[in-house]
Order: sequence, then C-alpha cells, then structure tokens
Amino acid sequence: MRPFQALLAPLAAPKPPSPLAGNMRKRRRVKPPSTPLPSSPSLSPPTKRMHGSTAPRFKPQRSLSAPLADAASGEWERLPVSRSELSLSLTLPTGQTFRWRRTDPSRFTGVVGPYLLSLRHVDGDPSGRVAFMLHNSDGCGSATVRAALADYLNLGVSLADLWSRFSGADPRFAELAGQFDGGARVLRQDPVECVFQFLCSSNNNIGRIEKMVGVLSSFGAYLGTVGGFEFHEFPSLERLSLVTEQQLREAGFGYRAKYIVGAVRALQAKPGGGAEWLASLRGLELDKVFDALCTLPGVGPKVAACIALFSLDQHHAIPVDTHVWQIATRYLIPELAGTRLTPKLYRCVSEAFVDKFGEYAGWAQNVLFIGELPSQKVPIQLEVATLSKTESADDEKRELKIAVTNILSDDGSIIR
Repeated sequence: MRPFQALLAPLAAPKPPSPLAGNMRKRRRVKPPSTPLPSSPSLSPPTKRMHGSTAPRFKPQRSLSAPLADAASGEWERLPVSRSELSLSLTLPTGQTFRWRRTDPSRFTGVVGPYLLSLRHVDGDPSGRVAFMLHNSDGCGSATVRAALADYLNLGVSLADLWSRFSGADPRFAELAGQFDGGARVLRQDPVECVFQFLCSSNNNIGRIEKMVGVLSSFGAYLGTVGGFEFHEFPSLERLSLVTEQQLREAGFGYRAKYIVGAVRALQAKPGGGAEWLASLRGLELDKVFDALCTLPGVGPKVAACIALFSLDQHHAIPVDTHVWQIATRYLIPELAGTRLTPKLYRCVSEAFVDKFGEYAGWAQNVLFIGELPSQKVPIQLEVATLSKTESADDEKRELKIAVTNILSDDGSIIR
C-alpha cells in the first residue's frame, strides 16, 4: 500500500447559534401540497421568518405528518446469496449506511437508486437465503433491479474466501467469524449519497445521523411509505443546492450545515459535475483518492476513508476513530496501547491493518468494528427482534418531532 499523503488536521468547528425552532419539528406541520410537486426542483415563495428576515425555503417532497398508506407490495424474489454471504443485521444497521429501516421484525426496507426495496432472510431456508421485494415498480424488469442490488451489495466479492484468509491471519477475527458465521459485507453505495451521509456522521451517533440523513433525503423524490416510514430517492446535487445553511441549522445540523452546503458547491464545481468526478475516483490509487476527497469542506481523513471504503472500491481504506484505534492497539499494535491517536499514528494504524489482512483490509476492519458494537457483545438474532413495526415507526416519528431538543442544547453543543 502506498503511504498516505500528509493528513489534514481536523477542521475547527465553529460554534453554531442557538436554534429557535427545529426544521425537523416544523416540517411535521407542513400540509401536503394540493397538487403534485414538479419533477424539477423549485423554491417556495419567500416566507416571513423570525426577526423580520425573509428567505426562500426549499420544501421536502411530502409532509412527515401526511397520512399515507403503505406502498404497494410486489412478490418476494430470491437472490442467489445465503446468510453466510449476506447477513442483513450485520450489514445494514452497523454504521456504513443510515438509510435502511426495520419495517417488520424480519424485514429491512431502504432505497437503492430509484428503487424502494425490502430485504429479508427466507423463513425456513436452512441457508438463510435473502429475498427482495420491489415496492415502486415503474415498469423496470426484475433483471434491472437484481443488477442494481448486486452492485449495491458488492455481491461480486466472496466472503467465504475473504473470511477464511482473515481467520488464518488473526485470532480475533477467527473468534468473531465463529460468532457471526459470516455475512458482514461492505456495501458499494452511490458516492454522492455516501459523501453526505458521512458529513452528517462527524461527532455523532447512529440515531442522530439517521435523523439528519432523513432530512436530507426528504428533499428527493418521494418513493413510498412502508411500515409507517417514508422513503425518498436521495436528492441530486442540483436539488441539494437549493437547501440553505440556515434551514439545516434550524433542523439541528449545527456546524455540519456549513460543510454540507459547502460540499454541494464544491462538488458542482468539479470537472464534469460532482457525481461524475466522484465516480472517477474509483479508478485512482488510495492516496490520490484521499487527497481529492479532502478538498471537500468538512472531509478529513476518517470521513474520506469511510467514503473511499463504502462507495469508491478502495477495499483497503481504513476509517480510524477512537474505536478502531482501541481495536488496533488491543490486537494489532499493542506496543502503542495507552498512547493517544494523532494524525501521524493514523497512518500507522492503516498500515497495520493492511499488513495483517492485505488488499481487503477494510472488510476485515469492518468486522472487527462490528464486534465492538454494544449489540454484538452478547450475540443476538436481530432478525427476530420483538419490536413491532408500528412501535418502531411511531418511535421514529416522536423522536423526529423533538430532534432539535435531542441533538442540540441551548448553546448548540451536542448532548451525550
């Protein structure tokens, strides 16, 4: 692996002003439009704001309070992949994406490109094969949806081969392999979507990240409601460019609002447009990918590594935070135990993982990270969780209503 370029120091986070009202909370009061929204993004007329100011406001596609029936359900179709190659509970809710919801005790629902899909393990199947259901058929064939899913789920990579090599190289991995019995995959997400998900992740936890990503997603095309949860196609850069920093601050994004708005502008200015520019990074060496991503506002080494690993085919990228640092000093470089993670040591951690696990080191690191999650300390079968879909949806809506209170204190700091 080529050494990384000099890593950027963390960006100083400006202290955000105290929000007077949460956009998450306000959007629940917005009535659905009487006529369908146009397909092209548009701004609503200037609206009177606090303190006498006016500003154009870009509205989400639907009101969170609109009474909606569930999206149409198609037929379940099986994928040629077993639980050992894809465990939904070890892949979708473990921190590499924040757009999937448990809409039934045994079902995850999310969006892949323009498709609203549910996934589950087939009941009674000894191998735990995965099946999918498309909720928003637009005349596309099953083969098209299957191809999109296979790409998103990175099904071209065999976990059996990787896990065998990883287990032989590291006793901790072998321990987790016996506990999980395979299935923890690294996704291949849309790069634009991935960038903005991880801009929301800075100094945050999964629950709050999901709320913020949900706000951004709501500016995309509405696809349907499943299990009480609304789903949207992730908005284009053009649509995101109409969202203001003030709107995001009111929605509880704090200092991240500045970076999100800045990243949209920076991406739009890239050669060929942001989506094309990001996709082109898939063909570069990792150090060049890091350099390129770190030109975006709010993107430092850890966020760049997450984007590279989870969307840009950089399988040996290692997102290093305090949790991964603890894993590294406990199992890979114990001689550094008790020291503090610094930008200089970031490179040491990355190289330690690559030396141990090779070109797919990021996949191994992902499993070691999952092994440290509280939900995995005592193995549980998330597929048979007792929380009902109604309780889950109602809880999210209640949390969304008070999201600003939960995310920010009076002075704008994060509440732990």
